[in-house]
Amino acid sequence: MGVLSGLEPSAVWTEFEQICRIPHGSGNCKVISDFLVRFGEEHGLFVRQDEHLNVIFKKPATPGYEDQPPIILQGHMDMVAVATPESGIDMRVTPLELQVEGDEICANHTSLGGDDGIAVAMCLALLKSTDIPHPPLEVILTTEEEVGMDGARAIDLSCLEGHRLLNLDSEEEGVFLAGCAGGARVTCLLPLDHIGSDGVKTLRENGIRVKIRISGLQGGHSGSEIHRGRANANHLLGRLLSLIADEFPTMALIGVEGGLADNAIPREATLTIAILKKDRNACHGLVERMERDLREIYAVKDPQLALRIVEESPMQPGPLYIAVTPGDFLCSLPNGVQAMSADVEGLVETSLNLGILKMAQVEGAPFLHAEFSVRSSVEPAKELLIDQLRAVTALAGGITGITGDYPGWKYRADSPLRDKMVRVYEQMYGKTPKVEAIHAGVECGLFSTKIENLDCVSIGPDMRNIHTTEEHLSISSSKRTWEFVLGILADRES
Repeated sequence: MGVLSGLEPSAVWTEFEQICRIPHGSGNCKVISDFLVRFGEEHGLFVRQDEHLNVIFKKPATPGYEDQPPIILQGHMDMVAVATPESGIDMRVTPLELQVEGDEICANHTSLGGDDGIAVAMCLALLKSTDIPHPPLEVILTTEEEVGMDGARAIDLSCLEGHRLLNLDSEEEGVFLAGCAGGARVTCLLPLDHIGSDGVKTLRENGIRVKIRISGLQGGHSGSEIHRGRANANHLLGRLLSLIADEFPTMALIGVEGGLADNAIPREATLTIAILKKDRNACHGLVERMERDLREIYAVKDPQLALRIVEESPMQPGPLYIAVTPGDFLCSLPNGVQAMSADVEGLVETSLNLGILKMAQVEGAPFLHAEFSVRSSVEPAKELLIDQLRAVTALAGGITGITGDYPGWKYRADSPLRDKMVRVYEQMYGKTPKVEAIHAGVECGLFSTKIENLDCVSIGPDMRNIHTTEEHLSISSSKRTWEFVLGILADRES
């Protein structure tokens, strides 16, 4: 018996639990993609897998629906795979350990991947069904959505006939998304300089190794939750490094590490430095003062914020780097909400998130690697923000790379699909759904460049804390969303 046995709709939860047995974080989609291909072949469906591991299915209409226009259903098979540091879980090889907590499903010590496993499960349940009425179905399941929509960017959709696409990658029931921001992944690389031989000698003989950790933050999705003003561990770490470099001229940078994905607000980050033994107490005092200041700033938004020296140890062999430029560089980088929309009240227009911070070797040379998710519903504003990152990095002596650039999804005033969905929703639930644009990115913008006159709407069940180890998916909301999808498919158009 599975953990989700007995939950309704059983057809959906059966497929969801099967998906969760297959590790499928971004960059690790081969096994799940091959599983989907076998699923299609076993059920006699048209199925096509491309070199990017995207999978397309087709299923003929059920009797009486042959004259209806095809509906394209779409989701992505990759998830943001994160685990709590203390768990030691390697999500590249370890299945999810599902738990049911009241009306919600979560995973023990890891993210759940409800974003977007629930879409994949619903699509498979529909493709497998023999008694659900529907028009011709075309299903697109993409890869690498969470790291820049690379699968959607590369996919060839010329085999599809549909011009109406229902994206199942939203996280709030009763909200129809009809537009989103565009975005890009920006990587800033700053070369690191070794400290001089005199400094190395002094620290080797009179220094200690200190590890400082920022933790306890809520994190969240860098699109849908960036407006909450939560602390970014990587951003705070940059401020900490700058303060320490100013306070202790005889010190060195050993390492930085923070964040797991460019589109997730990092919950913790670690800074490792070398300082003189005589500066130990002063360093403790600086860290304590900064923690007090940060806890005052984030008393409501991140009340569990902690800044601690977690380890002190003797000096070890290894490179020691000058810390002043990296500290000042990180302090100079923008982060968070940059502008609010002038057209839609409460909607973020432009933002960026410092999602990954680490040390990296590039052609044998050491670099500080800072990776951002940049978003904007105004394309020139996105480009200006990217130019700002490029300029700050260049002034510090670094280089910038742009990948995963994707277009925004422009709101469409005339949308027969949206009109139909609103009508069906009102008939089923006796209330009018919200129609919104969002700051987070979905793949509809890319698909709109590949299918002429594409009519898109995005929906999904209630989820919270996606992209984190606190991710939860509502069972009852998933059931209602499933029933609503069936209602859309069953609604015949004259």
